[in-house]
Amino acid sequence: MNRTAIVSTLAFAVAALPALASEELARKSGCLACHGIATKIVGPSYKEVAAKYKSDKDAAAKLFKKVKEGGVGAWGQVPMPPNATVTDDDIKALVKWVLSQK
Repeated sequence: MNRTAIVSTLAFAVAALPALASEELARKSGCLACHGIATKIVGPSYKEVAAKYKSDKDAAAKLFKKVKEGGVGAWGQVPMPPNATVTDDDIKALVKWVLSQK
């Protein structure tokens, strides 16, 4: 394998790490019990959330608050429980990852 191919392969692998890490974080935090990446489970899919907040410059702050404190009404009447055991840094990483879904 030539040097260019190695560098390209490594760049691809490094670029994929945050997405994989965030998906694993979502799994570890229990988020995937209620939210699918592309399909609605109990709550909306992450792709639906990203689409809804696509043009909202305050989306990250709104979703951070929603994940941390929980809520009801934005997607129906099924409440989302608060996530008091997930660290603020982890919530920020999760929100960033959710908003990156296409």
